[in-house]
Amino acid sequence: MAFIKLYRKKLKENYTFLNSLFESKNIQWGVVSKLLCGNKIYLKEIISLGVKEIHDSRVSNLKKIKSLDPTIQTVYIKPPAKRSIPNIVKYADVSFNTEIYTIQMLSDEAKKQNKIHKIIIMIEMGDLREGVMGEDLIEFYGAIISMSNIEILGIGTNLNCLSGVMPTQDKLIQLSLYKQLIEAKFNITIPWVSGGTSVAIPLLLKNARPMAVNHFRIGEALFFGKDLFTGETISGMHNDVFKLFAEVIEITEKPDIPTGELGENVAGNTFSMNDTEDLGGTSLRAILDIGLLDMQPQYLEAVDNEITIVDASSDMLVIDISSSTKKYKVGDLVSFNIKYMGALYLLSSNYIEKNIE
Repeated sequence: MAFIKLYRKKLKENYTFLNSLFESKNIQWGVVSKLLCGNKIYLKEIISLGVKEIHDSRVSNLKKIKSLDPTIQTVYIKPPAKRSIPNIVKYADVSFNTEIYTIQMLSDEAKKQNKIHKIIIMIEMGDLREGVMGEDLIEFYGAIISMSNIEILGIGTNLNCLSGVMPTQDKLIQLSLYKQLIEAKFNITIPWVSGGTSVAIPLLLKNARPMAVNHFRIGEALFFGKDLFTGETISGMHNDVFKLFAEVIEITEKPDIPTGELGENVAGNTFSMNDTEDLGGTSLRAILDIGLLDMQPQYLEAVDNEITIVDASSDMLVIDISSSTKKYKVGDLVSFNIKYMGALYLLSSNYIEKNIE
């Protein structure tokens, strides 16, 4: 069985780097745990770091977090679905919201459960995913400000999640101005301006973050240490908290091109003669015990840079080891660094073992 391994020391060092950065800027932050897909082994590792706030997009994952440590503030990071509201109020201390109708249902349910449910009002800032339109914000806020059992914790936005719009300084200044507008209109104080995700960390490092933006939600940077502006690893962080290991189950010298009438493969792709440089040659191919049910090849990078990923079927991954100086044999493990989306596939698979170094 292929397995994914979390390196505890690297995770802790990434967390310490981020926590020190946020403390130095007087910023509150929470860990986005949705990548871990509710895996209790890995959730325990996150909690052991001293995390006080965890964000997730699955109520079932927040339920597990509360079972592990009821004192952690849990945040549901997408607009709630109607049928999920009882469990969201039960297991999420905070939720992101964009609909008056939904907030009224949260208010009614919180009253039933004798709770105060906190909410963040998400504002549309150009990425065209969830969010109240700016021109409607004052009317929206006025409609919910007096709802019982609801505490408005702040405003926020999501950028770079759907359309790729980056969280520039101008965007975050605009978000800060919405805070000022609401506070002046309703004579209140908004505790949180939650405008930061992993993609906004470079703004912090360059001291380009508007001071009003005082809350960040961090997932990818914690696990991959990535500067999402440049694609490089942030200095002082690790990009390999996770690694994938798959076992070699066959090694054979084979032709570079298939023989016979060609059609689509299981992934809907058709072999092209341009896919190979030497149409008459052969290559030493190894088959690994992992396939498309568990991962997508484009999100993997072999640690041995002399290996080439050829393609995958539902349960097997084919690699070309012809150029590698390592003499692989059946039973050996091949290791891969993983991109964020690759980790999502792997961690959501019941067929991939989860280990800790």
